[in-house]
Amino acid sequence: MGFYDRDYQRDYYGRAPGFHLGSSLTLTSKIAIVMFAVYVIQLLTRQGQNDGWFTNLFCLHADLPRHPWRFFELLTYGFLHAPNDLRHIVFNMLALWFFGRSVEFRYGPREYLAFFLVAIVVAGATWVASEFVVNRQWLPIPMLGASGGIAAVLLLFCLNYPHQVVYIYGVLPIPAWVFALIFVTQDMFGAWGRPIGPGERDINVAYAAHLGGAAFALLYYQLGWRLDRLIPSGNSLDRFKPKPRLRVVDPDTSDDSEDDEEESREAQVDAILQKIQEHGRDSLTRTERRILEEASREYQKRRR
Repeated sequence: MGFYDRDYQRDYYGRAPGFHLGSSLTLTSKIAIVMFAVYVIQLLTRQGQNDGWFTNLFCLHADLPRHPWRFFELLTYGFLHAPNDLRHIVFNMLALWFFGRSVEFRYGPREYLAFFLVAIVVAGATWVASEFVVNRQWLPIPMLGASGGIAAVLLLFCLNYPHQVVYIYGVLPIPAWVFALIFVTQDMFGAWGRPIGPGERDINVAYAAHLGGAAFALLYYQLGWRLDRLIPSGNSLDRFKPKPRLRVVDPDTSDDSEDDEEESREAQVDAILQKIQEHGRDSLTRTERRILEEASREYQKRRR
């Protein structure tokens, strides 16, 4: 059986860019579930018109450089949404669900998660810097929402699938690259013309964070960054395992040894294909690519 015939590999290559309904729970869906769970906690800890201690503790404040021990805010704010506006989380999760799944299948769940989390941090840091530039001082202005990370996911989708048709409001079909251009232009005008007074800001919209996330996605795509390589995995720990001892092959058991080699090669191919499924094809090493190519040629010979 050729390696493209295997169930999980066929599922990986058979998915086209776009929107699909599937039975398996994707990482994108899991992220959305986590964010809705956090939102429930926000609602439970809310006190009247006050957002509550939970939201105030984990949202991002523009005076973060004055309180560096609260560095966790650069990540946690991205999992919060406005407790007084259900549309904030609903629209964000819809955007993540529509665009995130194709990006997840393109890069693999592990790389996709690393990209999304780093994008949230970069978007938050961009917003903090922009607030200082505008106000000339560190003010305790709050900001929350996943839109900075989602902006990065959206732009990365458009960069990978520029001609994919996107429907604005579910009616107007336009190419993804046009949608990205409209999105970025809108944020640029929003950042340029937004109110400056601290009391006039809306914590639900942070255009500078959107632009920071979009800029990170552009650099990530153009420079070919891979973030999951910085995260230890089971494969990276294999080098510390003891090496197998040398085995003396008896000529009388050569047939058995050939069978063992065949089984070993099959196991290697299965492991490589599983790695592609989890981390994307770009995660393969040169040796793994060579093994896959040799296996492919062998399978093709058997079919003839």
